[in-house]
Amino acid sequence: MPLITLITNLDQPRLFISKFSKFCSQTIGKPEAEFSVDFNYNPDLTFGGTFDPAIRLHVISLWNTTPENAQQWAEAFFRFFQDELGVPSNRGHMAFTDPGDQFIGYGGTTVSVLRAEKK
Repeated sequence: MPLITLITNLDQPRLFISKFSKFCSQTIGKPEAEFSVDFNYNPDLTFGGTFDPAIRLHVISLWNTTPENAQQWAEAFFRFFQDELGVPSNRGHMAFTDPGDQFIGYGGTTVSVLRAEKK
């Protein structure tokens, strides 16, 4: 159940957000049906003290957030933002986290409880 939050000072149409969602699924290696993608246009986002094009990305993904994957994902996401938005890799930060399934809610409970019920 990846949760993706992208903040950028570049307004984008829904077509971009749909493309980004598919890219997230391919990059992280989980079905797009499990993704929640939150796109936030913030014209006041600064990076390095300027309003030049910038991004901030937070990826929460259970069970596959490793240092090796974070490195691969960072390369892929920065390449995507360069190609699709023209944002260079030195104009943003990314965070990749796995808080544990007991800290992700879904369907009125947590993923941890849902997994236990399936057993």
